[in-house]
Amino acid sequence: MRAAVLGSPIAHSLSPALHTAAYAAVGLDGWTYSVVECDEAGLPGFIASCDERWAGLSLTMPLKRAVLPLLDRTEPLAVEVGGANTVVFEGGERHGYNTDVPGMVAALAGAGVIAPSSATILGAGATACAALAALREVGLTSVVVLVRDRARAAGLLAAASRLGMAVDLRPFDAGVSDRDLLVSTVPAGAADFYAERARRPRPGPSAVLDVVYDPWPTPLAQAAAKSGAVVVGGFDLLLHQAARQVELMTGIKPAPLNHMRTAGQTELTHRASLPSR
Repeated sequence: MRAAVLGSPIAHSLSPALHTAAYAAVGLDGWTYSVVECDEAGLPGFIASCDERWAGLSLTMPLKRAVLPLLDRTEPLAVEVGGANTVVFEGGERHGYNTDVPGMVAALAGAGVIAPSSATILGAGATACAALAALREVGLTSVVVLVRDRARAAGLLAAASRLGMAVDLRPFDAGVSDRDLLVSTVPAGAADFYAERARRPRPGPSAVLDVVYDPWPTPLAQAAAKSGAVVVGGFDLLLHQAARQVELMTGIKPAPLNHMRTAGQTELTHRASLPSR
């Protein structure tokens, strides 16, 4: 059976290391997992080309929203979030799921962040929408969201409405208030502006989740750790969402999380040792 991760750019993806390790650990010798460079224009054709040899697809930016019209069935959570990062081929149909949300909840829980009293999100993209849903799962009904361009936050506001979450939309440079949890969903480097603020004396965020996993630690993560905050990295999010994808695509539960973790960490260590870095 075949599976793959699609996106653009995608060459950097750690997903092949995680999924391949899972297949080996559970004895799925005939399974392969590849990397496919694919943008929104190419997505319909690629999905149409997937035959009975395909088990599923992992999707990253910019495909999580673009895939929704191409699905035969979409789980309610993915509909609410407005994006699916997983396609499972089953019975001739394409089923869509969002594993970012449970992955984020699991990553936070693993660090002991179970019931934050409040939260701020940096960014308004597909991952920010997933963060809204994850924060709802841990008991919040409202969040502050900092964005560069309010005009590009329509998707997030629509997701918030479907999720029943109240959003206080503020400019990206407005600063992070003294809230319990800070979730950065922006690309590497974009949150560096807040690293210096995170170094300030308490009060400040008691926990920070930065979805970046490479390079790690980010300046924000380093500053937060120095301030005494609990830091949750993007690798933990990636690991837990990938484990759920493995379960959905293979039917094997639970996914071999420890094998996947070791393989991912080994690959990251290898990348960090490369001369170009």
